[in-house]
Amino acid sequence: MHRNRGSFGRNCTETMSCRWGTELWDQFDNLEKHTHWGIEFVERYTKFVKERSEIEISYAKQIRNLSKKYQPKKNSREEDEYKYTSCRAFLMTLNELNDYAGQHEVIAENLTTHIICELTRYIQELKAERKSHFHDGRRAQQHIENSWKQLESSKRRFERDCKEADRAQQYFDKIDADINVTKADVEKRCSLKARQQAQLKHQVAEDSKNEYLTYLQKFNKEQNEHYYSLIPHIFQKIQEMEEKKIEKVGESMKTYAEVNRKVLPIVSKCLDGMTNAAASIEPTTDTKQVVESFKSGFEPPGDVEVEDYSLSMRRTVSESSYLNSRGEGKPSRSNSRGKLWPFKRNKGSGPEDCSHLPPEQRRKKLQAKINDINKELQKEVDQRDALTKMKDVYVKNPHMGDPNSLDSRLEEIGQNIDKLELDSRKYEAWLLEVETRLADKSDPHRRQSGLYDSNATTPVNNNCAPVNRESPDGSYTEDHSTEHHLKSRSTDFDDDFDDEDPLPTIGTCKSLYPFEGQNEGTISMAEGELLYVIEEDKGDGWTRVRRNEDEEGYVPTSYIKVFFDTNAKGAMTYI
Repeated sequence: MHRNRGSFGRNCTETMSCRWGTELWDQFDNLEKHTHWGIEFVERYTKFVKERSEIEISYAKQIRNLSKKYQPKKNSREEDEYKYTSCRAFLMTLNELNDYAGQHEVIAENLTTHIICELTRYIQELKAERKSHFHDGRRAQQHIENSWKQLESSKRRFERDCKEADRAQQYFDKIDADINVTKADVEKRCSLKARQQAQLKHQVAEDSKNEYLTYLQKFNKEQNEHYYSLIPHIFQKIQEMEEKKIEKVGESMKTYAEVNRKVLPIVSKCLDGMTNAAASIEPTTDTKQVVESFKSGFEPPGDVEVEDYSLSMRRTVSESSYLNSRGEGKPSRSNSRGKLWPFKRNKGSGPEDCSHLPPEQRRKKLQAKINDINKELQKEVDQRDALTKMKDVYVKNPHMGDPNSLDSRLEEIGQNIDKLELDSRKYEAWLLEVETRLADKSDPHRRQSGLYDSNATTPVNNNCAPVNRESPDGSYTEDHSTEHHLKSRSTDFDDDFDDEDPLPTIGTCKSLYPFEGQNEGTISMAEGELLYVIEEDKGDGWTRVRRNEDEEGYVPTSYIKVFFDTNAKGAMTYI
């Protein structure tokens, strides 16, 4: 069976080099082990990429958490720190770091999509293909082995039949020799029978020989087809499968590098942003900001005059001394040294006009208070306008509600508006007085000449802040006995609709009942209609909605179901 393997191997080497079907024709088991190892290698590489992706996700999460941890918290002292360029640069660095973390998430996503998922699917296909090829190989091997067994069986049968024919012939020859001697009749009959038996055995042996030759010819043909056609074809497919697998791994490794290279431009921009943030730091600006934050506006104290106790006269304090400028009165011996330091700590909230603060700090405090009052005033005005609209709707549609029920609330809001407007005027007067004093102190010519026009000496109504009540540091005290009520602002109903830029949408709503917007400023809607919400209910029972670019107005909040969009960015879209 295998007598020609040596010459067969040499011929294959000369004619078809580097072909598994010819070079490895007798290495079926080793090829099966090698291809199994190849699949395990692809699975190991896939696991490596998966773990790298998990590391990238974990790293990105930790970077995002770190950036979030050091972001300034709302309504905290950290927000005030970001008026300095170094703190703003740090905030920019945190934002760039957050974008940098996003690129690592991109790496993880691309590794999962382009390598992990792709190789996982390919491994399943590879296993199925390998199983099919080796199944064909084992079937071919089984067939040639069965053919070899048939040949061996026919050969053994041929050998047995030949031996039996020889024994029969020898027995006949022996009897025939005995007959020639005795010439007995009985022996003649035995000789004839032995002759017939020998001839029969020779015929059987001849048939076995023909059968053996047939199986031998068949086996040689099948063996030639097996080693020159079937096995080379199957092994060639396995080789192609292996080469494709190796090429797939190479492509995956290339993709692995490209995924990392793809984010480098954006990572580089993030690093450039951090560099630019560092370059934006201005030390002189930060030190100037310290002056703006803590400047008191006081002038340094003058020389302390001699107090001669040997003279029988009342001790006086120089007008140029700091004690006099602070209006401290007569300092005792025990605390006179401590009083020379101008930056003292104030306990408690202090008077309403902030006259306990240094001029610069007082100006900033008053300005902040005015801003807060204006915000509250705008809220009250908006609420009054909304209630006015609601009352007008109730008047025209009595079934919707009693318009008189809103009078008490409107009166209360009107009183609040009057009070806030009065407070605003009051704080504005104090602010103007402080700013005037600071301007006078910063102008040496005006300070020396003492020339003040009437507007400078009386910048506001005396009922709010009389000038003759000033304190030594430029502050003054309010005279509450002469306050007067200010006229409240009148706001038309349609002020909210006169904006040049349309309000952004903040959600959608669906009408639960039909509504006929007959009053100016309202909008009609049908039951089940979808509208865009552009202003939520501020407590007055009305919601502002938009149908399209030209149709918007107020509808009763109880008539609709609102769906706020938490991700809305102000994009204008219309149904």
